Amino acid sequence: MPILVILVIVSFSLYIFYKIRSFMAKGPAERHWITAKGRMALGSFVGIFGVNQLFLTPNTTAYIVSAIFIIVGVLCLYTGFKAYKFHLPHAAAEVEAYKKG
Repeated sequence: MPILVILVIVSFSLYIFYKIRSFMAKGPAERHWITAKGRMALGSFVGIFGVNQLFLTPNTTAYIVSAIFIIVGVLCLYTGFKAYKFHLPHAAAEVEAYKKG
């Protein structure tokens, strides 16, 4: 499925982008916030990769491995989203403090 391949490439590219941006962040809250976005991108990469594998090789081993990838991807997406929501107000306050000072 070409759309799944495109989504895999986009999500992996976003993960690399957020990983590089986390190194350039000024404060710790902003770094954690950007890392959480990268974790969501990595979770979507792993999950979509697992879904793509379901269509490529239809055998029992591929189904088991794909299920593991999808579960890990969904868990990574969930924890990334929770961390994103937690660090967002802290990162916004930190950025405002940098603008003022």
